[in-house]
Amino acid sequence: MRIRGHIGEWPVDLTLELDPAEWAQLGGHVERALPVASPTETSTPGARPDDVQWQAALTLLRQAGQLNGPELLEALAALAGSAAAGKRLLVRLRHSAQVKVESGADAPVYRWLG
Repeated sequence: MRIRGHIGEWPVDLTLELDPAEWAQLGGHVERALPVASPTETSTPGARPDDVQWQAALTLLRQAGQLNGPELLEALAALAGSAAAGKRLLVRLRHSAQVKVESGADAPVYRWLG
């Protein structure tokens, strides 16, 4: 796998080589981390990875009904693969019309409205 792009102004050209057993192990982690989406929620061909993660984040909260902020952030970080990506999804959820954020005793509560 080759990854090219930029981090800030720095160019990145990274080659990642995994043997078949490592790919299988990685695939197993991804399958366990992603919630199962219904046929109407599957992404369209050519969808961006962040769109797929966004749909998975919506599915996660919809299936749970409600989650407090720290629990949701932990689940989103696992889903997205990093804490920073999880925080971006959390911010998107906070501003989504499908989600209501309420003040909880210790942390905000994210509730699915649909």
